[in-house]
Amino acid sequence: MKDEILLSHLEDLAHKLGITVRHFKFIRDEASGRGGLCRIRGEYVLFLDSQASTKEKILVTLEALKQFDLGGIHILPVIRDLLEGDKR
Repeated sequence: MKDEILLSHLEDLAHKLGITVRHFKFIRDEASGRGGLCRIRGEYVLFLDSQASTKEKILVTLEALKQFDLGGIHILPVIRDLLEGDKR
């Protein structure tokens, strides 16, 4: 699966979990990393650096999604494997 398609599926999964995904340009002097999950006023927000590579965005998104119970959600097998750490 192409990385762009994989990222799109991961973002769709995040939305199903009630996570808002925000892409924006990180200011290098003020932030390190390529994004991450935050909880703001009780709502989960996943920040992704718009300048990060697609692979970096995938890794950040996978790490965020691993924190949630995904048992009752239909997930593509390739994504489930990534979330369970079987690949990459």
